[in-house]
Amino acid sequence: MAGPAFVVGAWQFGPGALASSIQAGSQYSYALIWVLAGSAIFALTYADMSVRLGIRTPVSVISSVKDAFGRGVGVAAGGGVFCIALCFSVGNAVGAGLGLSLAFGGSPVLWSVVCTAAVGLILLFRNVYRTVERLLVMVVAVMAATFIISAVIAKPDWYEAMNGIVPSIPPGGQLLVVSIVGTNFSLNAAFFASYTTHERNRTEAEYREATIVGTIPGIIAPAFMSALVMIVSAAVLGREGVEASSFAGLAKIFEPLAGPVGSTIFAIGLSGAAFSSMVANATGGGIMLSDALGKGPTSSSTIAKRTSAAILAVGLSVTLVVQTNPIQLIIGAQALTVLVAPFLGFLLLVMSNRSTLMGNLRNKWWQNVLGGFGFCAILSVSGLFVYQLFG
Repeated sequence: MAGPAFVVGAWQFGPGALASSIQAGSQYSYALIWVLAGSAIFALTYADMSVRLGIRTPVSVISSVKDAFGRGVGVAAGGGVFCIALCFSVGNAVGAGLGLSLAFGGSPVLWSVVCTAAVGLILLFRNVYRTVERLLVMVVAVMAATFIISAVIAKPDWYEAMNGIVPSIPPGGQLLVVSIVGTNFSLNAAFFASYTTHERNRTEAEYREATIVGTIPGIIAPAFMSALVMIVSAAVLGREGVEASSFAGLAKIFEPLAGPVGSTIFAIGLSGAAFSSMVANATGGGIMLSDALGKGPTSSSTIAKRTSAAILAVGLSVTLVVQTNPIQLIIGAQALTVLVAPFLGFLLLVMSNRSTLMGNLRNKWWQNVLGGFGFCAILSVSGLFVYQLFG
């Protein structure tokens, strides 16, 4: 029951989540924890809508969108997820290479190539989805352990961290807020929840159990890990008065606290986040573009495999060509995702209210209230990002 939601959570928690949390903690201490808390609530609301749609849709969500609004809207939805997957692919390739380089030595670029090739081989398996699901549940468990250990090592001020729940945006923190929301309130990942649910043939009778053991922990886990990273960054980098300009800089600061093992633990968590997100991102983007083009909503279709390969290739190509501050590169790529997110959120909100499709699983009033607030939040963040670009 837990697997499908953890695939979604793994997509959501990648290097972008790490990069934005590290920079938020190092620059603004605990002040932006409230953004993570709000993003988690909204992400859970929309993932739940998507799970219910996965149970009720006869073929797929995009197929039902085509029936309701026309083929063009369905193609736009799949294309939108594909564009977001391209943005995520950059952070995944950069983060995978950096994490493994920190842990085992060698060139980050070479490790990026190795990870990309490994994911490509995984996607060639006949039963791709089941393989991906089992792998990602295991990787998320390892990541959770590494970041909990990192938090124990860092010895943060937990009382001060709790004060970060009070909403405020520090001067100059707008782009970070956009990036945190774009990564942790990931509507492309939420959209994919319907596909993972449909892939496992979940029924209405299984909805409650799947929610308790799957959707809730699967969505809360990445937000919890992002919060731990932000708290560790605030405690370690804030204590040293250092701004996070690289993952290596953060990892090395653990050495005075716990010796080389401290930086190795962090590096393993980073590479796990990147690798798991790379697998889920390529799989999800490939499936949904394949479905949008009418070639089937499964990872086994030829179009899905080719699209997944294209996503991996773009991420690796940008990593090889753009030699710049990796954290800034990742944050910029993640922030771009908020331009497409409102469209996906609108479709999930509207489709989950269609009584003819949803039956007893149609949104209740409180789900619409939370969904409405979430939609306004992502729309506002998208507007803020456009203002930052052109204002």
